[in-house]
Amino acid sequence: MTDDTPSSRHDRVTSHPTPGARNSLAHWTRARHPARVAFNYVLVWLVRTVPSLRLRRWLLRRLGASVGPGVSWGLEATPDVFWPDLLTLGEGAIVGYDATLLCHEFLQDEYRTGEVVVGERAMIGAGAIVLPGVVIGAEASVAANSLVTRDVPPGETVAGVPAEPMGERE
Repeated sequence: MTDDTPSSRHDRVTSHPTPGARNSLAHWTRARHPARVAFNYVLVWLVRTVPSLRLRRWLLRRLGASVGPGVSWGLEATPDVFWPDLLTLGEGAIVGYDATLLCHEFLQDEYRTGEVVVGERAMIGAGAIVLPGVVIGAEASVAANSLVTRDVPPGETVAGVPAEPMGERE
């Protein structure tokens, strides 16, 4: 991270207040056009199920994600269906089986959007969830079934709910 980069994912998410008594998810059709979400949903389903890594990378790019060469996207892994265009995957990154990368969160009185960046050769384990605005540094590792609520510095390994540093990497 540079001095110009905010230190918290919350500094990088954009808040979108929603009016009225209903929660923000009730306003999803104003947040993103239903036809776009339907299109994204079909492509996300294909990304999750097709056996070819090359085809998965191509589909992720059609969704608007920035996908570096050599990215490996695991079976059943899910990119954000509403804002996949806020997803950046660095060269050689691995996203494990059934991981979820969220670029949005619907809350009671607002929804939030934020870019998720996975650095070069970073690894995200099976079943992990990454929240909006999180940056996972180059060569970093996220253990299986972890919930990533904060940035992961380059080369660091995190695990748990919420994900915490595991110590030095050998």
